[in-house]
Amino acid sequence: MKLEISASLNYRLSEPVDLMLQIEAANGGGQHVEDASLDLGEPESISRVPAADGICDPIWLRAEGTLRAEYRARVAVDRPDIDLASLAEVPLHRLPAGAVPYLNESRYCPSNKFHAFVDRRFGELEGGAKIVRMRDWIENRFTYVAGTSDVDTGALDSFVERRGVCRDYTHVMIALARAAHIPARMASVYALGARPMDFHAVAEVYLDGDWHMVDATGMTRPSGCARICIGRDAADIAFLTAYREIQLVEQSVRVKPCEEK
Repeated sequence: MKLEISASLNYRLSEPVDLMLQIEAANGGGQHVEDASLDLGEPESISRVPAADGICDPIWLRAEGTLRAEYRARVAVDRPDIDLASLAEVPLHRLPAGAVPYLNESRYCPSNKFHAFVDRRFGELEGGAKIVRMRDWIENRFTYVAGTSDVDTGALDSFVERRGVCRDYTHVMIALARAAHIPARMASVYALGARPMDFHAVAEVYLDGDWHMVDATGMTRPSGCARICIGRDAADIAFLTAYREIQLVEQSVRVKPCEEK
């Protein structure tokens, strides 16, 4: 599937601000960026930072007055919608180095708090079948409500409240997977079907020797998602991180199937 993507950001800056931007679709991992443009106006400074995971290079900006970013891309996604239940769990001693850090708890995903629940609720299942049951459990019991979580809300809070937005669903999914000793990470994506349309978050779990997307909201499929970046949780994948207070003026994200000419 080919996706036509656009993102527009407009923020007011009351003083010079350092910012980190992550809004470009990544190349590789089941997708190919066929065409893209990024207009950042005229900030004081722009520099790219090589990504530690090799998936997305964040952009450092220093700007004053206004931040405007306009991104357009056409991305070919050849990532299949795999039956996760058929995938086997990788024994811990056979995990590659890149997957090991995603077994550990992180700022928003205190997976050690979920061991007892995971053993009790999903203990009879293994591998992909366990992940599918976790995904369905979250989707069926949580209510998607904007404005009910904030920058301090973690997986434990969302688990108790049973509500939130994509980041909250994903934090719980990651925490449950890690509690079952299955590596899990968070991905920021442009997603066909996400409502409301915005930067979307999904989990990725390591099964059968590869990473596989899991959307606990049930809104999207892997074949309709263009990955932007990955990380341990929301702290690593924010589309915009500002190191001073900034004010949102306007922001929009659009994703649609590309019309073949």
